[in-house]
Amino acid sequence: MSLQSLIENYGYWALLIGTFMEGETILVLAGLAAHQGYLELKWVFPVAFIGTFISDQLFFQLGHRKGRQFVMSRPKWKRRAERIQPLLDKYQTFVVLGFRYFYGLRNIVPVLIGSTGFSPRRFFVLNFLGAWLWAVTVGYGGYLFGEAIEAVIKDVRKYELWIIAAVAFIGIVIWLYHILRSRKELATPADAGSKPNLPQASNRCETPVP
Repeated sequence: MSLQSLIENYGYWALLIGTFMEGETILVLAGLAAHQGYLELKWVFPVAFIGTFISDQLFFQLGHRKGRQFVMSRPKWKRRAERIQPLLDKYQTFVVLGFRYFYGLRNIVPVLIGSTGFSPRRFFVLNFLGAWLWAVTVGYGGYLFGEAIEAVIKDVRKYELWIIAAVAFIGIVIWLYHILRSRKELATPADAGSKPNLPQASNRCETPVP
């Protein structure tokens, strides 16, 4: 089976699943494939939107139903929540609209937002707008990336397999780094950096009182 038939037959399904899980790399690849004529850009946007929108709604409902303690009881989520909370307190609307652009925080942010008592109706509206904005900007970014490659390489068809493989490889490396970092955070106790308060030894020689 050729590269073209693989992308044409499974490209949209891969995009849907990929954007449901995390999404950046697969969406860039879909935009690149659209530029090469294997996918249609007008379908890349809605498929990516559906994947990310459903995923974020589910994570929001998880936080909404389980509550704050559910987030704070997990060391990895707790650390990330502590990083996001100040931004959420100051720029609530902008965080809901743009959290997908912060790599490695996408899944925890909807859970955190849901656990704060944020209005489900308001989140639905903002999540709808944010998901569509993300799908269009990142997908079109992949499309423009294809145009930039074509401007440099005249006969890009000869190298398209290598180009797609290189982009996929970079995405996998970033994803693996994120996974390894997350495991390291989970393995590190929350108070690993703190030193125990030990009593100070005294240099005096005290004579016992008879």
